[in-house]
Amino acid sequence: MFPTKTDKARDELQGGQRTLSQRERALLLMADGRRSLTDFSPLFANRIEAEQAIQALVSKGYLQDARPAAAPVSAQAAQPSAIAATAAPEPVPTANPIQLTTTADNFDGKRSLATTRMFLFDMCERMFVRRDPKFALQMRDALREARDREAMLTIAALMLSEIEKTAGAERAESLRERIDRLLPPAEIVH
Repeated sequence: MFPTKTDKARDELQGGQRTLSQRERALLLMADGRRSLTDFSPLFANRIEAEQAIQALVSKGYLQDARPAAAPVSAQAAQPSAIAATAAPEPVPTANPIQLTTTADNFDGKRSLATTRMFLFDMCERMFVRRDPKFALQMRDALREARDREAMLTIAALMLSEIEKTAGAERAESLRERIDRLLPPAEIVH
């Protein structure tokens, strides 16, 4: 399934509407008809949770499958050219991975949500504005609404998933470590 937003989802994402959780809103932001369940999985503990969350948003009318249900195909219609026309979108080329300079990673400030948010804004600008302006806009909007540690981690997971695809696992892991150093420690609830 390649979920895409419905009009109801677009209304939810407009200012003033807040009926869904931050994680559900992040799913709506990502749902563009090009990303599959695999792309949403980093937001959850496992693939099953991701699938359940997407199905819940589909059942509530926020998401729909971007690809129409397959109609029965006659033997004559199933020619290679017809099959090629419905193939999955081409992956993003990775010949020239985008990289931040090491000097941009030098920071010795305090751990805080504000510091983390600024780092994520900076990462969004450097990594996505030129390559995928629509995704960059979605992430900036999500960051503006993020108010807690969980929301920051959700948005960071979305961005790191995309970075891993374009710049590689090593780069994504180094940024993940940096984010962990910027976030304040998680509160322990007894």
